[in-house]
Amino acid sequence: MRTLTIEKLSENVGAEILDVDVDRLLHDEDLPGACLDALEQYGVLLFRELHVDDDAQVAFGRKLGPLRAFPDVPPAAEEVMEVSFDPANANAEYLASNVFWHIDGLSDDVAAKATMLSARIIPADGGETEFASTYAAYDALTDDEKEGFADLHAVYTFEAIQRRSYPNPTQAQLDEWASRPPREHPLVWEHDSGRRSLVIGAFASHIVGMDFDEGRALLEDLEKRATTPDRVYRHTWSVGDLVVWDNHGLLHRACAFDRSQPRVMHRSTIAGREPIK
Repeated sequence: MRTLTIEKLSENVGAEILDVDVDRLLHDEDLPGACLDALEQYGVLLFRELHVDDDAQVAFGRKLGPLRAFPDVPPAAEEVMEVSFDPANANAEYLASNVFWHIDGLSDDVAAKATMLSARIIPADGGETEFASTYAAYDALTDDEKEGFADLHAVYTFEAIQRRSYPNPTQAQLDEWASRPPREHPLVWEHDSGRRSLVIGAFASHIVGMDFDEGRALLEDLEKRATTPDRVYRHTWSVGDLVVWDNHGLLHRACAFDRSQPRVMHRSTIAGREPIK
């Protein structure tokens, strides 16, 4: 079995895979298992300037696990979504809240296992993506906090993250947000692997059974502690970069940039099979 040549990207999260080209990505049968092991260890994997097309991205993604379909979203590949803030993009309104720290899919039945993002067009300045480990955030809690949070549950809603972008929503927006049911999850995710992570970020609305403002203050405090600069990996994109991250234990967000400039990413999502429990 060939090993990966890996270089850490930061102290707490992220690693660059140095010895993989598109041919190996598609044909090395040992690579998917090695990448999944590395993803568990490092949280974020960077394949710098790999320049995969949609077919190659989907083919490799399927080796990591079943992919979520996006049948109503361009481009043509069913398992690829175009991520763009261009108003012409059908998802631009929804994607505006990507600038806030979040875990994908907390309003779904099962959150995504991992996400793949490839850079197609990047702005001249800004538009980076930042990552922070919620495994590390849990590990940094005091023993008293771990004990106190063990039985807490929070409610996660699509409205919670969208209100950060649209504090005065229209009735049409409220109706659309309400069509996505709220989810209640434990604040601490006990994974099948035995690891624990915090389930925090912009989808989190409030803590069940706690005074609303007190619960909001706790959620905001945990997010701030998880995303201090020393705990964040900020990825500056080059066209052709492919990044894969562990959505079960990472927060991420897009950084600010001039929205008059295009920023186009192609996203594939490895479906989750491990419920938050």
